[in-house]
Amino acid sequence: MMYGQMRDIIQRVRTPRGDIQLQQRDSHYEIISNGTFLMATYNGDSERLLVSAALKNTTAPKSVLIGGLGVGFSLAEALHHEQITQVTVIEIEEAIITWNRTHLAAFSNHALKDSRTKIIQADFLEWMETAAEKFDVICLDIDNGPDWTVTDSNTELYQMNTLHLLTGLLAFGGVLAFWSAASSQAFVEKLKKSFKEVQEIPVPQEKGEADYIYLAKAPFPFSHYQ
Repeated sequence: MMYGQMRDIIQRVRTPRGDIQLQQRDSHYEIISNGTFLMATYNGDSERLLVSAALKNTTAPKSVLIGGLGVGFSLAEALHHEQITQVTVIEIEEAIITWNRTHLAAFSNHALKDSRTKIIQADFLEWMETAAEKFDVICLDIDNGPDWTVTDSNTELYQMNTLHLLTGLLAFGGVLAFWSAASSQAFVEKLKKSFKEVQEIPVPQEKGEADYIYLAKAPFPFSHYQ
């Protein structure tokens, strides 16, 4: 689908990680971080699949952890499944949370108002180091993927020590899912060192290259790949 080229800047916010901006094109919105496109409301197929594919590969899931709120598509997808009793979302940017309560609310069916939603403003990497709760599904959509991070510190999300911490948050039989704007064979091989079952799912886009979803389940003990 083609959208007009005219844009209206709704708000630009300076954060410790740089500038983040909400802008509008026609009836849709885009979020820009340090001049780099992050996400938009006009195509959420891969963000929804990030959650639905993970849930499909889990037996009787009830709890979901989402890293990165985005425009709310992943959260809305999780809440769409009636068996889900709680969705915990970790989002570092206060502005993105605010925008999801205002300009973006209708695109996620006002997901932040759902009683099953638990939103936490925090750095995901810092938060998970002290988290003790277990989740049936963990979905990460914090950056553009393992080979193209907008924020340098987010490269830690795709390292072996982080995978170890994430498996510690998975309930038995749980699934870990990553969103990526591009294919990464190196990341696939890294996941295979940590998990017995790994899937790479391409999600074709109307324009441009496909997005990718990575699913990982049945983690090896940490001693296996330490």
